[in-house]
This record gives sequence, C-alpha cells and structure tokens, in this order.
Amino acid sequence: MHLLLFNIYDQVRSLGWNGAFTLLRDGVVLGSLYSLVALGYTMVYGILKLLNFAHGDVFMVGAFIGFGVLAQLGGPLAPALGLVPLLLVMFAVAMLGSGILGVVIERFAYRPLRNAPRIAPLISALGVVFFLESSVQLITNSTHSEYSTFPVFGPLFTPMFSVAGNPVTVVQVLIVLTAIGLMAALMFLVYRTKLGKAMRATSFDREAASMMGIDTDRVISATFFIGSVLAGAAGVMYGLYLSDTYFFVGFLYGLKAFTAAVVGGIGSIPGAMLGGVLVGVVESFAGGYAGGQWKDIVVFGILILFLLVRPTGLLGSHAIQKV
Repeated sequence: MHLLLFNIYDQVRSLGWNGAFTLLRDGVVLGSLYSLVALGYTMVYGILKLLNFAHGDVFMVGAFIGFGVLAQLGGPLAPALGLVPLLLVMFAVAMLGSGILGVVIERFAYRPLRNAPRIAPLISALGVVFFLESSVQLITNSTHSEYSTFPVFGPLFTPMFSVAGNPVTVVQVLIVLTAIGLMAALMFLVYRTKLGKAMRATSFDREAASMMGIDTDRVISATFFIGSVLAGAAGVMYGLYLSDTYFFVGFLYGLKAFTAAVVGGIGSIPGAMLGGVLVGVVESFAGGYAGGQWKDIVVFGILILFLLVRPTGLLGSHAIQKV
C-alpha cells in the first residue's frame, strides 16, 4: 500500500496540471462511450426491471459492423467514399444493424420469459452473451480488427485546438459532440413524443399501460431498438478512437457501462449520462496516477461501493413497492 501511495504521489508530481488535463480529456471521451452504452442498460431496466447483460455484446457487434463497412468502402489504397460520407454510412449501418439485433434478442430471448421467475431472463441474457461472443469469434477467427490500418481516417487524429498546449484531436471532439447529440435526441424522444410518453407509462406500470390501450410489446421492442442503436454508435466511435476491435471487447466495456448506469442511478436517463462520464474520468485518472493495472480495480471497486452504500445511484430513486 505504501508503495502504491508513493507511486501515485510521484505520478502527480511528474504529470502536473498538463497531465491532469490530458487525463480529464481522455476520461470525458471514454465516458461519452460508456454513457451511450449505459443508456441501453438503464432504458431496459426502467421498463422491464431486467439487466440485459447482452447489451455489451451489441456494442461489440456494432463495432464489427462498422469495420465491415469500412473494409468494403474504405480500401487502404482507393477508398470508395470520402471521409465524411464513409463515416455517415458506417454509423448508419452499424446503428441499424445493432438496433435490429437488439429487437431480435428481445423477441426470442426475453419475451417468452417475461412472466418467468426473475432468474430466468438473467440466465437467458448470459446465454446470449456466450452465443454472440462465440459467433463473432468463429466469424473473425479470433483476430483483432484495427480501424487504424485505414489511412482514410488520418485527418481525424489531427489537433483541432489546444488547451494550455494540450491538443484535442478531431476524433475526440467528434465523439463527445456525437454522444451529446444522441443523448439530446433521446431526451427529446422520451419526454416530447407520443412513443416516449408510452415508454414512460410502461415503465411506471406495464399492466396499467396495457389496459389503457398501449401496445406494451411494441414499446418494449422500440426500447430495445433505441438502446441498441446507441450501443452501435458507441461501437463505431470506439473503433475510431481506440481502433482495436475483438470478440471479447463487449464484455469488459459492457460491465463498465453497467457500472456507469449503477453509479448514475439505473433507470435514470440523466443518471446514465452522468455515471458514464464519472466512470470514464475516474478510470482515466486511476490509470494515469496509479498505473494501468489499477484502473479496472478502481472502477469495479466503485461499483461495489455504490451497491453497498447507495444502490439507487446518484440520480436514481427508490422503486415503488406495489401491494
């Protein structure tokens, strides 16, 4: 423990304020990805009280769909599309493909078990996790797919502006702005549209919503679709930013996004956004000051702490007990 504290102190002295800004910048970018994935967890839990642990692998599939589009249209020597059209097509196809996958998962893995004991959908979710990971592993022969091998993305890594001499690249700004835009669109959909009103009614009381004429099956499918669309977008952004995409990436990132949902308050959309940024920043600072081997320990230590001390999270509320 003394050695760890000394290492942290030494890192703080050596990195200084510039290093702190770099860690904050990286943490916000990473947290933006966690927020988008965490929204899928919190939306499904808010309506079904179901922990969809397969959601992290939907994120992984979205990253691979984006890479597949890139391989077809962004050839290293002669890209078929320019940078901006290529990005638009990658995001569109990955988001649509991930959304369809989310609907299929809900229809065949969760809907038949909707009235089963609580443990049954959880076991089904774990089965979907293993199925998706094993399928992608077989399709890709366990190889890692690198977005960075395509020179067309070179301009994304040029500095867009600097803060106190610390560059902020185009891809970092793109990720944060895209995440904010998608979150704003989700908030508008949930609180300003007829579908959003139906989603909120179903979340409050599914049986009462059904008796009032709301097609709860359609609402639940739409919730899975929207959450999976956000995960697909996060998968493409992950590939653009961190490049290395492989069949197991969804497991770890899914757990960290779940941690973000718990920290923010699972079931709360603003909480998922806040929790994602907080987890990303904490992970970045833990890796920078304590060492990369400590960052996952710190993140999951926070998960345990919140489950013990404040299970409702920062913005969550206690569930109403029906009698």
